[in-house]
Amino acid sequence: MPRALVDITPDGQRPDEDPSLAVRNNGGAQPSSAPAPAGRREALLLLSFGGPEGHDDVMPFLENVTRGRGIPRERLEEVAEHYHHFGGVSPINDQNKALIAALEGELRSAGIDLPVYWGNRNWAPYVEDVWQQMADDGIQHAYVLATSAYASFSGCRQYHEDIARARAAMTGSAAAPGGPTAEKLPHYFDAEGFVRANADALVEALAHIPAELRDAARLVATAHSIPDTMAAVAGPDGHAYEAELMETARRVVETAVPGRDFDLVWQSRSGPPSVPWLEPDVNDHLKALAEAGEKAVVLFPVGFVSDHLEVIWDLDNEARETAAELGLAFARAATAGTHPDFVSSLVGLLAERRAGGEPRLGTNCPAACCFTPPRPARPTT
Repeated sequence: MPRALVDITPDGQRPDEDPSLAVRNNGGAQPSSAPAPAGRREALLLLSFGGPEGHDDVMPFLENVTRGRGIPRERLEEVAEHYHHFGGVSPINDQNKALIAALEGELRSAGIDLPVYWGNRNWAPYVEDVWQQMADDGIQHAYVLATSAYASFSGCRQYHEDIARARAAMTGSAAAPGGPTAEKLPHYFDAEGFVRANADALVEALAHIPAELRDAARLVATAHSIPDTMAAVAGPDGHAYEAELMETARRVVETAVPGRDFDLVWQSRSGPPSVPWLEPDVNDHLKALAEAGEKAVVLFPVGFVSDHLEVIWDLDNEARETAAELGLAFARAATAGTHPDFVSSLVGLLAERRAGGEPRLGTNCPAACCFTPPRPARPTT
């Protein structure tokens, strides 16, 4: 089941030229610093990556994810085995459902009466179908919460593109899209609740390291690697992905165990070997730590908001096995998930936008922000 393929750039406009995606998705207006109009029917949309729900879904899902990227078939089959290991079901789906339930409870507690919808980029419920459902339900404006806290093409701009694609799919026109207008909520890498959730998880993970090694255990933050070219254009001035991750990791460590050193490394690379991606890889870093005489390591995956498959496979399986082979004591911290402080911070972001808070990066992104020219498709034989 492939996702819809529609052109999201109006004729005569380049993707990196004004009006930006943020402006176009907001109905042609800059995201406002005024309170939401009285009487406007609004909703919160949790927009995520998507994941298969059974063995038969796995390969079509991966084809959706990698369409146009030139990923070799053998690499898809390798990744597919990771999903088949878990019954072909991605844990991200139940995690999103749990987050929605937590958000709905927090909204009620905060006295905010908004329906919550869920849409995905790469698998059902597709964002295009959910946009149509919101339109049918009379929703006029959607606040979009992406399951990514950081700047980058795949972590921010592509979610703006998802919104534009869903709106264009309703009319078949990028020049006159339909359905609710929308604004993406800002990056939340520095939200107090996100930091607190990760810090609490780091403290708990440290407790699993033998007491005699705990105080000297190396702390290692992890995040999804991206191509160097993508990292170079992340954010208005470039390299915002690495900078935001470093700031989150610093805050988490200062909250959990002040004064400790930490490293930031990368995981889950999926591109061809000829394309440079952010390094070092977490497994290579573990080897370097062991060679340097380290005896224990705690990984804390601040680059992710839930324990989805890449966290479970790449850290709980591969990195843990690497650490065992090297004789390193090992623990992995949980992600933010549905930690109450994290959920509260997300609702706070929504309340801030509805009240007329200044539209920050992630909401009001410049037209060229995180733009990477599309790669030419590989020839087929």
